[in-house]
Amino acid sequence: MKKLISAITLLLVITSCSSEDSMEREVERPVEEFEVIEVSVPDEKAGNVSLFEPEKIQEGLVLVNDASGNRVFLMDKLESKILKEWHVPVGIGNDAVLLENGNLLVALLDENPAFEFGGYGGRMAIIDPDGRVLWGFEYSDQDNLSHHDLEMLPNGNIIFLAWERKKAADLSAVGYNGGDEELFVEKILEVDPSNNTIVWEWNSWDHLIQDQDQVLDNFGVVSDNPGKIDINYKDHLKEGSYNGDIMHANALEYDEVNDVIYLSVNFFSEVWVIDHSTTTNQARTSRGGQFNKGGDLIYRFGNPLAYQNTAGNRLFYHNHNPTLVEATNRILVFSNGIPKNDPHSTVFELELPDSFNLNPDVNNEPVVFWRYEHEELFSAKVSGAHRLPNGNTLITEGTSGYWEVTNNKEIVWRFEGEGFYWRGYHYDLDSPAILKLNL
Repeated sequence: MKKLISAITLLLVITSCSSEDSMEREVERPVEEFEVIEVSVPDEKAGNVSLFEPEKIQEGLVLVNDASGNRVFLMDKLESKILKEWHVPVGIGNDAVLLENGNLLVALLDENPAFEFGGYGGRMAIIDPDGRVLWGFEYSDQDNLSHHDLEMLPNGNIIFLAWERKKAADLSAVGYNGGDEELFVEKILEVDPSNNTIVWEWNSWDHLIQDQDQVLDNFGVVSDNPGKIDINYKDHLKEGSYNGDIMHANALEYDEVNDVIYLSVNFFSEVWVIDHSTTTNQARTSRGGQFNKGGDLIYRFGNPLAYQNTAGNRLFYHNHNPTLVEATNRILVFSNGIPKNDPHSTVFELELPDSFNLNPDVNNEPVVFWRYEHEELFSAKVSGAHRLPNGNTLITEGTSGYWEVTNNKEIVWRFEGEGFYWRGYHYDLDSPAILKLNL
């Protein structure tokens, strides 16, 4: 039986971490009716398990995010049997993850967004094991739209990605020469679910550089300023039009130890590292925070061409899902590949530097610790990789399914389905999240 939470309109006074950081604007955002999400145990298999090595796999369940079918479900590995499913009538905005208390944190779709690109969302929610919506939040208006990814921080706040529309007058002021009449640039926001207040924001727009117009404030030599973002960078290998979405960030990963955020920027083929210890005011500048660089990039890797660095080799050709490897200084990144130039996908495990140094004219790229490639592994979109407790790696091949491979690169589990798989998350059978579901 479905129940409705009453529709209300919230006047959100958007502030940052402290009173000095008031963002000085009020935004009216309607919180539309959220339904109780139906939870079912269908007698259904998600697809075909073509390989299963019981002695070598990591025992557990996989939370499947199927963007094409607007489905979120748990499946076993032996038969791909669906053990629990959350029906999301408005559609998922890609990411959905089980929290330790058994609640589902999920990105949802705004049914009538002012603009949209692949991976758009506009809404998000926390849903309990019985399907009740405990929290709902909308970030969607004429000029702003949440998209792709979100993550709960240790303090219970939630960080998420959003686009911000910039119009012709804005573009002239920053020396953009790409010909678009409007752009949609990336920002990261942090919301406190207890009161729906935005408590922190980082915006790429505050950290741009260009070498086209000497009169403008952001003029500079791109290669001499690796912490800045070249507003005019375009990848000559990219297929198709940007349509104003020139960065297209698609994932974020929070590093609690260092209080930084890893941001996957697909059209730059890079991962950007951002200091989360700043206040919002500091994040607008190049000063402050634990690294004293404000909101400038404290590190970046994957494609030195994006900041005109001739040292170091390009690693990524479009990328998704940076994920830290627990108890190490390493990170996994899925490089999709570009059909006309690099027609295969690669999972990289990279050694992060002991300190985040980003210098001109030197090789800033991390060391490749491990990589996985296979002639049948290719997905031009979505996808990702996560390290499992036994040392295996769970790989999401977005256009077809999942792989599990050992550190010696032996395939020990493979699932193939007809969905469009954003990610797959592993859960131990005795994990708190699974036990709360009473499967």
